Amino acid sequence: MFRYLYTKILFWGQSRNSVRVLYVTSFIEAIFFPLPPDVLLIPMCLASPKKAFYLAGLTTIFSVLGGAVGYFLGVIAYDFINIILVDFGYEKHILQVQKWFENWGIWIIFLAGFTPIPYKIFTILAGASLMPFFGFLAGSFFGRGTRFFLIALLIIWGGESLKNNINKYIEYIGWAILVLILILIFLNTFTQ
Repeated sequence: MFRYLYTKILFWGQSRNSVRVLYVTSFIEAIFFPLPPDVLLIPMCLASPKKAFYLAGLTTIFSVLGGAVGYFLGVIAYDFINIILVDFGYEKHILQVQKWFENWGIWIIFLAGFTPIPYKIFTILAGASLMPFFGFLAGSFFGRGTRFFLIALLIIWGGESLKNNINKYIEYIGWAILVLILILIFLNTFTQ
């Protein structure tokens, strides 16, 4: 099951339109899209390791551009967007992020860009709280860039052996990720 999907993703990662899909996904993920660009970046780097840094650079640039749009949406339309975010179940996250902004300032943008925390919440709330825009851009650029270039570097270092090991153990990896996702959903559902 997962081997077939993995093979298809690697094949797709070499297609002509995959780069466009990567930068569109990177852009809109920073505003509203739930799928992180890593899901596309990783197989694309595995399929074309020589292009890994180029792909990481594109992902960083378009993610930061999307973050800038999210920032300005926060400035202009936070009240409306807040209602939508609360409806999607992000209220607990919003309150936590507001506390982090108070305590950490611009550094939290770097951390949000680097970690798997939903970056879109930070972009919109940074604008809503009128965080200095150039500080926001710098934190976003370094956080997102560090994350995406680290992925590219690890794939380059792993090379063909990493690709072969993933192919060899893809069924175990796929099932483990699926079980982890189900556990996280279960914990999230019953801890609210």
